[in-house]
Amino acid sequence: MGDRAEEFLSSFNRIEKWFREQLNNPTNMGFSEMVRRLSRKKDSHIPLFQDDLLQMAQLRNAIVHEQISTDFIIAEPNEWAVNRMHEIEEALISPEKVLPRFAKKVTGFDINISIKEILSIVARKQYSQFPIYHNGVFKGLITVRGLGIWLAVESSKGDIQLEGRRASELLVSNYKGSNFQFVSKETTVFQVEEMFATQVRLEAILITKDGDPNGSLLGIIRPRDLYNNLEKE
Repeated sequence: MGDRAEEFLSSFNRIEKWFREQLNNPTNMGFSEMVRRLSRKKDSHIPLFQDDLLQMAQLRNAIVHEQISTDFIIAEPNEWAVNRMHEIEEALISPEKVLPRFAKKVTGFDINISIKEILSIVARKQYSQFPIYHNGVFKGLITVRGLGIWLAVESSKGDIQLEGRRASELLVSNYKGSNFQFVSKETTVFQVEEMFATQVRLEAILITKDGDPNGSLLGIIRPRDLYNNLEKE
């Protein structure tokens, strides 16, 4: 058997073992049936790989069952199949976590910061997210989008008066909605992608050690960060 076939089968067998563990070691259940069962599970990302896995099962059968002799097999996986098998194995068994990829220093702001100061920071530093705290307790997330909506509404009433206006005003307005979520450092990148895909108002995901909103901020993820469209923070 060639090196590629051995590499392919090793990866395939590790995935099959992992599937069995996920299903509490069922007896007499084939690989394809395990794929289908696990695809139906809530929050499963196996559907992303289902078609490839089912094809890989056919290739595995050809390698294992249609060998003419120990040193001659009819089917030899190509480089793509071997690499794809490794990709799927890594995504399923060792999925990438949000840290360290999205680790960054995130500045928190007091609820009494003036709106003028927030606008000044946006202009000077191009910050687009402002996590707001009161005595160490997380109160909400002000974003440039929410700030823009607030300014538009205020301007519709006449000249905007910013004197004495505080961040707390932005939090009691209708613009915070569910624009943020907290996750723990153990959350996978796939889970974050799902959150952005299914929660239309979500503007940022904040990372703390165990997902506690009042914990130290370890990082922040915006939709653009998932696609490596980096901007000055």
